[in-house]
Amino acid sequence: MARWAFAASVIIAIVMGLVVGLMANIASLHLLDSNVRNASTDVTLILLILGIVVGLISVTAKEVTPFLIAAIALIVASVSNVWSPLYNGTLDLLYYWATEILSYIVAFCAPAAVIIAIKSLFAMERTK
Repeated sequence: MARWAFAASVIIAIVMGLVVGLMANIASLHLLDSNVRNASTDVTLILLILGIVVGLISVTAKEVTPFLIAAIALIVASVSNVWSPLYNGTLDLLYYWATEILSYIVAFCAPAAVIIAIKSLFAMERTK
């Protein structure tokens, strides 16, 4: 079940990142448009729930470190302003696609990373 949740999350993040990014590019107020915000909120909520599910049931002890490193890298990339050069009037759509896809992937990874880190701390404490 966790593999399906993970695969579904990645697919949802990419597809909905493309859809919401296109909506934001077309909207007159871009990401401030209420339709774009509502769609983005719904997608984020679904991905948060899937992230909690994956965090609770999927990652083995062997996969903890690689998963947490990947989650940290994604979260750092999402808060950096690396995509801002694309927001120049001609590449706006690429900017919206990149930022939306990355924010959705982080919405999935962040709760999973928190749960996995807490589980890892408890496992370390049990082994002492």
